[in-house]
Amino acid sequence: MNHAEDDEVRVLLVEDDSALAQMYRVKLERDGYTVHVAGDGEEALSVLTYELPDLIFLDVRLPRMDGFAFLERIRATQWTRNIPVVILSNYSGAELVSRGLRLGALEYLIKGRTTPGQLSEGVRNWSRPYTFDEPLAPIPMRDVL
Repeated sequence: MNHAEDDEVRVLLVEDDSALAQMYRVKLERDGYTVHVAGDGEEALSVLTYELPDLIFLDVRLPRMDGFAFLERIRATQWTRNIPVVILSNYSGAELVSRGLRLGALEYLIKGRTTPGQLSEGVRNWSRPYTFDEPLAPIPMRDVL
């Protein structure tokens, strides 16, 4: 994740709706970003075994492993702890937003209020290096579905 050596910004988009994923991917790639799409948290974890992105856009409601479980996993591991994550969800409940931010998301964006252009405009700022000094305390998993 060193932008000084490499201007390429690698984005991991974790989204189970293929039409939305395609829409965001196309805009991000047109703006010069390299995008990998994963359809759920398990697939996203698999991607992290061979490539660390500069930024993760993460949906919350996903099959197999939801976004919160994924976020807890990456924050608990030294290798992935400092990857910046921006949640992009259809769900705007205060408890969900609060939980995402407590788990270390930089922002919690609502899909219906966020255009692909707005996502792309934020990439350079969101993908700057971050360091979480202390491991984030795990939050007990509750059934939020």
